[in-house]
Amino acid sequence: MTTKRRKLFGTDGVRGIANRFPVESAVATSLGQAVATIFKDAPGLNRIVLGKDTRLSGYVIESALLAGICSMGVDVMLTGPLPSPGIAFIAQSMRAQAGVMVSASHNPLEYNGIKLFDNKGFKLPDALEHEIEKLIASGTLDALRAAPCEMGKAYRIDDAAGRYIQYLKGTFPSQLTLEGLKIVVDCANGAGYKVAPAVFRELGAEVIATAVSPNGLNINCECGALHPGRMARIVREQQAHVGIALDGDADRVMMCDASGNIVDGDAIMAICALDLKQRDALPKQTVVGTTMSNLGLEVTLKERGITLLRTDVGDRYVIEVMRREGLALGGEPSGHIIFMRQTTSGDGTLAALQVLAAMLSQGKTLAEMRGVVTVFPQVLLNITVREKKPLAEVGRVQRAISDAEKTLGKHGRVLVRYSGTENIARVMVEAKTISRSHGLPRVLLRRSRKNWGDGRCCKPCARPLKRPLRSFPVEENSRRQMSLRHLAKSSSHSWQPTCTSVWCAILWIGWQRRPLVSMSWSRSIPRNSSSRSFTMNWLR
Repeated sequence: MTTKRRKLFGTDGVRGIANRFPVESAVATSLGQAVATIFKDAPGLNRIVLGKDTRLSGYVIESALLAGICSMGVDVMLTGPLPSPGIAFIAQSMRAQAGVMVSASHNPLEYNGIKLFDNKGFKLPDALEHEIEKLIASGTLDALRAAPCEMGKAYRIDDAAGRYIQYLKGTFPSQLTLEGLKIVVDCANGAGYKVAPAVFRELGAEVIATAVSPNGLNINCECGALHPGRMARIVREQQAHVGIALDGDADRVMMCDASGNIVDGDAIMAICALDLKQRDALPKQTVVGTTMSNLGLEVTLKERGITLLRTDVGDRYVIEVMRREGLALGGEPSGHIIFMRQTTSGDGTLAALQVLAAMLSQGKTLAEMRGVVTVFPQVLLNITVREKKPLAEVGRVQRAISDAEKTLGKHGRVLVRYSGTENIARVMVEAKTISRSHGLPRVLLRRSRKNWGDGRCCKPCARPLKRPLRSFPVEENSRRQMSLRHLAKSSSHSWQPTCTSVWCAILWIGWQRRPLVSMSWSRSIPRNSSSRSFTMNWLR
């Protein structure tokens, strides 16, 4: 089987296009067999908890995993659609040997994935994932299958959602209620569509639930944590106090205040870190973020005597550091927030509850609390690549990164990494102020004219330019994520002309290997406008 030669696990379990390697029934069956074998001698009862989100492909993957696990003589406890952190909780509370979640989290419908949890509810370390891969590749699983009379059984936990709801409510201070709060809850038509509204409603809030009608095809579709603008709009329309948006498996959260201003993972981290410190509940005065955490968060925390440790991107790496250092709070800008004293993984609903508790305890609105952190202007871009070449081998990009870092100095940074699940290069650039960007367009324009302004390309052959130029306006708000593969197709995007966005343009040009001819700012838009027109011309 092809699994012998191909890597299964990425940064967060197995993930890919559904019904294609590695997220296909044959691989899922082998994976189920391997997980059952690896955990057969682990502490706990002879059972594995299996849940899923609301994707149509979940039925096939769930059934294949079920078959693989039972074939090894291990029972399966089925929860149906339930958030990923709910599977971790149920696996631990049911004394199961492991938990398995079928979900691709925030990814679009066509993706699916498989997340694994140990008997304590933690995601597996790299070493154990590698051991599972080796077992699958060894070809010995068939010989380890159970005898017909010793095969496992499948049971359904009918009250799994109710158990998880009770657990979540138990993390909220018993002396507080949500009475008097109107909350918009966007469940992304995903795994939290029943659980999340029930939790906030049972704690006394007036809940306006949206994206709670999954049909197998609409998960994460223009809703949820990846599209918080929808939540913000409904908050303004309904005059709600707070908005909460989850992703497909409800392990991440975005929030907004009454005016619709987005509160991302960095802001949530700052709010909760300061609240924990005030209550003397922040061990070592330290929290854990990732390389993607905003510099503004680090500066804010440092000013208040709190240290920010950084890890590689991925909530399981955050958790590894938290467990090793004995820390209580960690998270990512994407909204994976971990409260180690209450949970073992990122939990969007739980994180929102902690923010609401901090608001009520301090008697402040979310708008007042989000003001504690000054976010540095940041541009997050996704660039589709044909293959994930080592970044050191992409010369033009390395030169662009080096030039950007020299320009930004101590007041900004550049981070380029590949996605662990897709053929995408993720580019993040941030700077302290927007004002530093004013001179960079002119510098880049001079460089462009020097190399190509005379109608000749930059290659050593220096052949005359014969192909027509292509030009369009680009407008984009700071910190808004967008995919630059659309840049060559669409007529316009919104792009705020910051120092950071200019360097992202350079990086993108380097990846596309298409010579930039010129670029300029439009003077037709008022100088005080929140967005300006930015034009790039390059060879087709």
